Amino acid sequence: MKNVSIQKVVIGADNLGLIAGPCVIESSDHALKMANAIQDISNRVGLPVVYKSSFDKANRTSISSFRGLGMDEGLAILNKVKSETGIPVLTDIHEPSQAVAAGEVADVLQIPAFLCRQTDLLIAAAKTGKPVNVKKGQFLAPWDMKNVVTKLEESGCKNILLTDRGTQFGYNNLVADMRAIPLMQEFGYPVIFDATHSAQLPGGDGSTTAGMRDMIPTLAKSAVAAGCNGLFMEIHDNVNEAKSDAATQWPLDQLESLLTDLKAIRESIT
Repeated sequence: MKNVSIQKVVIGADNLGLIAGPCVIESSDHALKMANAIQDISNRVGLPVVYKSSFDKANRTSISSFRGLGMDEGLAILNKVKSETGIPVLTDIHEPSQAVAAGEVADVLQIPAFLCRQTDLLIAAAKTGKPVNVKKGQFLAPWDMKNVVTKLEESGCKNILLTDRGTQFGYNNLVADMRAIPLMQEFGYPVIFDATHSAQLPGGDGSTTAGMRDMIPTLAKSAVAAGCNGLFMEIHDNVNEAKSDAATQWPLDQLESLLTDLKAIRESIT
């Protein structure tokens, strides 16, 4: 399996990586607070971390939901987070036109699950030269991601992460099939498990997405036991007041204990 280097963070077969942060950038002060806190926790636990947050959530359920601060302000905040904390950052793009500007700041570009087959978007992300993390669409089988990998490779990207975030299971429900982890690892790249989005009940509250936060530890532990190469977790210091995905962000004050358990599981199987 190829190791993917993201500044000082290496994600691959020999270690368990972490991608963590709030769903959406809410303010400069909040982003810095969260990045510092998450980095301190990951250092204590001994897991390498990439900070994640979105400048725009273009696929919110309701038109009235908070989407973010926009690309210019959001990228400026992520750049400030990088310069003041030294932590590498990840953000997602929704249109090919966003790739160059996002790639000038972000250390990893992410392709959202709903957009994972959009060829022009994948090509644009690949051409920035940055590592690309692609969320597996909830509508795709694990083996269908081979076509996504090929699109990236043929566009020049060799540093690829694949993330499983659950599979649509009837209406307003997701199921996490742990077979997806070894199946996608067969493509030769690290596989990340998204423990927070996998706990969602999409559109379950009508105008917002519901979720089962209490299931996040079970899903995360199962994925680590199944051999994932990293975990993706959305984290917030006040989950009930989070401006996006409030139902499934994991509380900051419970992060260290969960990561400690996950690291112990990882060590027990290696």
